[in-house]
Amino acid sequence: MTQETLSFQAEVKQLLQLMIHSLYSNKEIFLRELISNASDAADKLRFEAIADAALYENDADLRIRIAYDATARTITIEDNGIGMSREEAIANLGTIARSGTKEFFAKLSGDAQKDAALIGQFGVGFYSGFIIADQITVESRRAGLPASEGVRWHSAGDGEFSVEAIERPARGTSITLHLREGEDDFLSAWRLKSIIRKYSDHIALPILMVKEEWDQEKQETVRLDEDETINQASALWARAKSEIDESQYKTFYQHLAHDQQEPLIWTHNRVEGRNEYIQLLYVPSQAPFDLWDRNQRGGLKLYVKRVFVMEDAEQLLPAYLRFIRGVVDTNDLPLNVSREILQESRDVKAIRDGVTKRSLSMLEELAEKEAEKYAAFWQQFGQVLKEGMGEDQANRERIAALLRFASTTQDTAAQTVTLADYVARMKEGQTKIYYVTADSWQAARNSPHLEVFRNKGVEVLLLTDRVDEWMLSFLNEFEGKPLSSVARGDLDLGALSDAEKAEQAKASETLQPVIEKMKEVLQDKVKDVRTTFRLTDSPACLIVDENEMSGYLQRILKSAGQKAPESKPILEINPEHALIKRLEVEQAGFADWSHLLFDQALLAEGGTLNDPADYVKRANMLLLEGLERC
Repeated sequence: MTQETLSFQAEVKQLLQLMIHSLYSNKEIFLRELISNASDAADKLRFEAIADAALYENDADLRIRIAYDATARTITIEDNGIGMSREEAIANLGTIARSGTKEFFAKLSGDAQKDAALIGQFGVGFYSGFIIADQITVESRRAGLPASEGVRWHSAGDGEFSVEAIERPARGTSITLHLREGEDDFLSAWRLKSIIRKYSDHIALPILMVKEEWDQEKQETVRLDEDETINQASALWARAKSEIDESQYKTFYQHLAHDQQEPLIWTHNRVEGRNEYIQLLYVPSQAPFDLWDRNQRGGLKLYVKRVFVMEDAEQLLPAYLRFIRGVVDTNDLPLNVSREILQESRDVKAIRDGVTKRSLSMLEELAEKEAEKYAAFWQQFGQVLKEGMGEDQANRERIAALLRFASTTQDTAAQTVTLADYVARMKEGQTKIYYVTADSWQAARNSPHLEVFRNKGVEVLLLTDRVDEWMLSFLNEFEGKPLSSVARGDLDLGALSDAEKAEQAKASETLQPVIEKMKEVLQDKVKDVRTTFRLTDSPACLIVDENEMSGYLQRILKSAGQKAPESKPILEINPEHALIKRLEVEQAGFADWSHLLFDQALLAEGGTLNDPADYVKRANMLLLEGLERC
């Protein structure tokens, strides 16, 4: 039979070096990953066999078998799942066919413990075998192919692998690890069983090993002619909660999410009534690498009567909850359910609503009872949850209550302030919830638009996430209090600003010649020029009309390569500022001062100058004139 030698994909070579030389802190993960892959192979066979029962080949009892040979120094993991064809073996074992390859290597830190945690998460668990093995041999045959189309894959982890056709009567896959020197402690039934029970006890397939017992007469361990099941071999989510301890829930999550970190929180319940289903939902401790890919929806596994039918059932969860991991097992759907059926099914809509509400209840409970844990959740997933304000009208009020923000009451950028906190602290006579948007916390905190609010002790929320402007188009009010941007429209502080309104009207009349001349000079840049009482220290600021797009959102769209609607800002000037008081329309440099004030206001709100060189030239010229008068 012809043997062919091929080279690994460049990323695999890089990964193998990591496995061989770096990951020593938690070597036993290799068995967890290979058993997990075997379990997935069984799930895939079950799924394909729904349409073609002949794939079982008269062997419907799916199982995983672990064996070791102390003399040959090998460990073998075997399953009778879907198996691989020659082409699949080359594709699956010779390349990392994932969009996340680049992100995977970007996240590798050189910290062995952290790197080990990423292995399964990025779908490269097979290569973890090279942590303890210097050679790996894989023999496989895909279900439905003849015995003559078996394949043997072999590699010493040196940049190349070989494939050849073999005769293999049994479908499925066997992986044989040839151990490195110094790894003999894994050649022990006790050691292998302890690893299986630690990481894989929840696997719904029986994990079998040859039974061993101590022979008193021979004074040695002997193998019996029978198997024993090492794990509980039942779906964890189908058991009663009273039968599952905390460590089992955590271990199941790690298998489910391919995440070595423990989950932050979980919920497990059985729903009965018109729709009957079990849901076991988890919130991870850390955001997955593909969190911002809205098309990557691998959060929930769908089972029908304990039979796995779908890996990423996105119809069961809205996009803003895509960080949730878990299992939904229902009795109300057919085994041959398709994504099209899921899209149209009333039962699925009811399950989706139930899963969504349960997920939000889990977060509400975390926020109420464990504030520190919720703060950790918010840091990882807060921006994604904000998407729910526009996507889930039915639960908008619940989501709004879960939101967290930075505000002017804090000295740090930590987003810990709730809208309820803000409303409880509102000043007497204050009718609105005020906010400012900016590119960064520092820029927001130093925005000139906040000056009058600081002066009056009015709290302002500091919004700096890119999703905030979009979110605010759906978050109009909270507990009857409208949200208002401090940089949009006429500033109205209600009863807090009655005195300033009269002063502003008087100042506007006095400065009318300056205002009119400034409008003429800046007609290409601004829609209007007017006085304001929102400034106390700055000479000028830019705002937009109430229904127009903010400058911050325009910049976000432009940076993303999208076209922003053309609109001019309004320049507001501070009549009490020394620069404004000294402006006279007859001044030779009036136009330069007007342009300078506009450019400064634009920079203060994080904008970009169209002609920075012109700004520098103008500023230098005005500085020089000032020095000459000194």
